[in-house]
Amino acid sequence: MDERDYVILSKLMENARISKTDIARSIGISETAIRKRIFNLEKSKVILGYRAIVDYKKANLFASFTGIDVKAENIWKVIDTLKEIKEVKSIMLTSGDHTIMVEIIAKSLDELLNLHDRISNLDGVERVCPSVVLEVIK
Repeated sequence: MDERDYVILSKLMENARISKTDIARSIGISETAIRKRIFNLEKSKVILGYRAIVDYKKANLFASFTGIDVKAENIWKVIDTLKEIKEVKSIMLTSGDHTIMVEIIAKSLDELLNLHDRISNLDGVERVCPSVVLEVIK
């Protein structure tokens, strides 16, 4: 990764729909070079995917950022199970208050609560700490 890759990442994180032409213009290299760099960033798993930022309230969805405390010997087993739950949109290992943080998006509050219960019953999970999203600001 060089400085141009960091600029490309920054622009894509700000607006994943920005055109490759606009990125190329702002950096001063060809669109072909931008395409190659983005392809390489995707291939090397620096870029894991692209998503829309959704106003859950307007979309009639319910979301949470949920901390999960897991026994050390069960971390990867829990992560593998979380990967299979379609409502779990992102999974992050953290060094903060919780071992794992997940973003969950559900169609109803009951579904969200049931997912939290399901996760709390996974082998090795010691505690589930959901923070339900009330409003998306940015």
